[in-house]
Amino acid sequence: MEIQNKANRIRLFNWKMPQMRAFHFSWFAFHICFFGWFGIAPLMAVVRDDLGLTKTQIGNTIIASVAITVIVRLAIGVLCDKIGPRRAYTWLLCLGSLPVMCIGFADSFESFFLARLAIGAIGASFVITQYHTSVMFAPNVVGTANATSAGWGNLGGGTTQILMPLIFSGILMLGVNEALGWRLAMVVPGIVLFFTGIAYYFFTQDAPDGNFDELRARGELPEANGEHGMGASFATAAKDIRVWALFVVYAACFGVELTINNIAAIYFFDNFGLTLATAGMIAGLFGLMNLFARTLGGIFSDLFARNSGLKGRVRWLFIAMLCEGVALLFFSQMHVLALAIGIMLLFSLFVQMAEGATFGVVPFINKKALGAVAGIVGAGGNAGAVAAGFLFRSEALTYQEGLFYLGVAVIIASLCALLVRFSPEVEAEENAAYQDAPVPSPRRPCRCAEPDPEGADAPNARHAIVASPRRWRLRLQAFAAREAADTSPRRAVPGHRENA
Repeated sequence: MEIQNKANRIRLFNWKMPQMRAFHFSWFAFHICFFGWFGIAPLMAVVRDDLGLTKTQIGNTIIASVAITVIVRLAIGVLCDKIGPRRAYTWLLCLGSLPVMCIGFADSFESFFLARLAIGAIGASFVITQYHTSVMFAPNVVGTANATSAGWGNLGGGTTQILMPLIFSGILMLGVNEALGWRLAMVVPGIVLFFTGIAYYFFTQDAPDGNFDELRARGELPEANGEHGMGASFATAAKDIRVWALFVVYAACFGVELTINNIAAIYFFDNFGLTLATAGMIAGLFGLMNLFARTLGGIFSDLFARNSGLKGRVRWLFIAMLCEGVALLFFSQMHVLALAIGIMLLFSLFVQMAEGATFGVVPFINKKALGAVAGIVGAGGNAGAVAAGFLFRSEALTYQEGLFYLGVAVIIASLCALLVRFSPEVEAEENAAYQDAPVPSPRRPCRCAEPDPEGADAPNARHAIVASPRRWRLRLQAFAAREAADTSPRRAVPGHRENA
């Protein structure tokens, strides 16, 4: 899939650009999804007493909340290829709001379990977020854009832990008892989810030049059938061993984050004798690191790519994963509250940087099956959370023991990052594309490239429009690599407009 006119800069305050509207709406939608997805987690101590749940039953509901997401993420990626991220997100948000608002009708373990299972579908929002930013931003900033949108979305895991107990407390102040209070509290994120879905439909578009149906009508995007259909796209991605290596890697970073989001509040509540509100505040710090940590992972991925190409992105991913595993081992051994909080924040930093580094690699695996690749890798995060959930449902294991074994698993999983390799042709082509990304489109050069009437900006204008010798050298290397591999002649790299 060749999407033209991707943005080569992230302009946070420019709402006129369709790229930036997609950026802001995608991270906000994912952020709100966390309120529905994990809004019940910081209230579990109350729900446990109200419904009489055992530790095993709580563990089963944790598994249910992330298990269904594996299947939905696999499907949502190829659905984005077919109908576009705009309509996919709208349907997911509006339909997902219903079980969030209806979980309050649960009056037994079975009905509560089914409600959490249904709510888990909205976790597929992550795949759409990453898909949308991948088609909107050029190679030189796509790692940062993906990491920031996902990181600010994941920030919902932290704000949920903080705000949901406050919403619950506010409802209790109205004279409502706890049994009804947690049920009413879950209506709030459900309503916000529904209206966010409506806004997403009206204020975003699928690609820089329009929606997918418009691009297909103009012949700028292949029809979603045959070799470009959902089945063929998924089959192509599923045959690539690198996709499954990233599946395991993402299971060991995002899967771990989901697990901590589910158990952190009750862990601090039980192990350190804290109040529910205090435990929620501390647990929220883990998610709040997403404000900058995942973005750092994407920024470092782009920086490593500048110096070492795609190999640099893979090396950074391995480093981040290894550090995450080591930090988790230390966190599992903490018995002093202050130390536990400090090590948890360090652990959170590396978890989220590893997530950003993962999706700094994903856009380059297979551009023609981007949705399928993003869906499979994204599903890995939930598969990891399901596997980790079994550690914390067992009555025989303490939470500390479960966290220790999880840390060992992360260190082993980090080795899978080294299985991600790229051919010399792809390396050369992407290096050339990286260098070409800042070059404005000949059809509509950006305003920053227009010479000043006085002539003062003329040198800058020439450098903005004319490629440097290094860029031409990379272009020639990419062309020579393709000729050596007896491939078809290179198509022109589409221009990128900053002010599209």
